[in-house]
Amino acid sequence: QVQLVESGGGLVQAGGSLRLSCAASGRTGSSYAMGWFRQAPGKEREFVAAISWSGSNTYYADSVKGRFTISRDNGKNTAYLQMNSLKPEDTAVYYCAADERSVTRIGGLYEYWGQGTQVTVSA
Repeated sequence: QVQLVESGGGLVQAGGSLRLSCAASGRTGSSYAMGWFRQAPGKEREFVAAISWSGSNTYYADSVKGRFTISRDNGKNTAYLQMNSLKPEDTAVYYCAADERSVTRIGGLYEYWGQGTQVTVSA
């Protein structure tokens, strides 16, 4: 079992930045890919970004490409999502996810999920 805890969410004005963290605990000795997803009120969960275990492969949704950066520090069992140039449409609950299989954009393939952290971007 792997437990994931997100932090770093909050309220920010449009154009601002936030850095989300996802701390993993439990069976962290295995290699696993990590992803960030988000869900806005009344909308389906959507893929944001993903990173392979080594960090050498990263993937982004078109809507965040060039503004968001995913990274990880395996020594700290933590993944990050640096969000710059935030827009009101980025407002959502952000979730991190982990899985021991290959990195993917498909949320249904991630086995472990955090509880989420709220990001609100005001106009």
